[in-house]
Amino acid sequence: MTLPAADPGRLHEEGRVVRDALEEARVQVAALVGARPREVVFTSGGTEAINAAAWGIARANPGAPILLADVEHSAVREASARLAPTEVIPVDGTARLDADALAERLQATGAPRPALVHCQWANHEVGTLQPVREVVELCREAGVAVHVDAAAACGHVAMDLESLGADLVSISAHKFGGLPGAGALVVRRGTRIEPLIVGGEQERARRGGLEAVPALIAFGAAASVLTANEQSVLWSEADQARRDMAAIVAAATAVKGVDIVGPRQDEERLPTLICLGVHGVEAEAVLIGLDRAGVAVHSGSACSSESIEPSPVLEAMGVDASHSLRVSVGWSTEASDVATFADAFAKVVGGLRALRS
Repeated sequence: MTLPAADPGRLHEEGRVVRDALEEARVQVAALVGARPREVVFTSGGTEAINAAAWGIARANPGAPILLADVEHSAVREASARLAPTEVIPVDGTARLDADALAERLQATGAPRPALVHCQWANHEVGTLQPVREVVELCREAGVAVHVDAAAACGHVAMDLESLGADLVSISAHKFGGLPGAGALVVRRGTRIEPLIVGGEQERARRGGLEAVPALIAFGAAASVLTANEQSVLWSEADQARRDMAAIVAAATAVKGVDIVGPRQDEERLPTLICLGVHGVEAEAVLIGLDRAGVAVHSGSACSSESIEPSPVLEAMGVDASHSLRVSVGWSTEASDVATFADAFAKVVGGLRALRS
């Protein structure tokens, strides 16, 4: 598609052409997640969407606490902590949120009424699928707003946000094949929040600033691929991801001292992600060895150029982050990638253990 370099907010023909393309992308994203197009507010990504959700609710409820688990993404934790007092919802050893503890807190007499509850759809480090429907029901019964971070799950599991009933849901395009720099905050009809970014009337006055049209059109295109033929593409990609992940898990756990961190059952986690506990060697050393073999993975501590802190998710689970390795697959994964991992993993771990001994 070739579009003019025009502002979709203008009334001239070039502006209207771009506006039509942008609105088509909105329809495509809404169809993927089971929402109304008017509920979709385009953002620069999941991080902005999360910040907008926390900001909008906190501004309407000054001083009221925000409830969340320590396994939430750093964007959720940090956006909330800068706006309001936060209270931690406990999780179990698989990173699954304790819905009973949440219910007890929401029903507690004498405790301050929360402004907002955060609940991720799926954990971004160990893949745990959260009891999101139960959490939303508890919040609606208590009259408390709920935000669902669906960035890790969108495009990998089926979603019907209309039936879910969450007030706010954040999603990100690049997690399922779109371009970086595009995302959305889905604002349930009837929910009113003050915009995080001001300075324009874009997005029906819910997010100021000229939209990143090329990235958002690509966002819609990626969504439309997954909703083709009544989501058969989404299901076929998920099935392929499970097959790829099964081969990865089999190869990894065949190595002595390697096990799964988090849920062990397929139906309890994302099809695209697994966290491995590698005993006897540091995960970062395994990461470097696999990288030299052409395999990119992620470790649970000192795992990026931006941070040297251990993963709060793994700490909340009681897991040693220094021996945890995250492996993921996706739409671009090929059989040769899985075979390369299977061949390299045992060699790398075995070589490192030999050096230690």
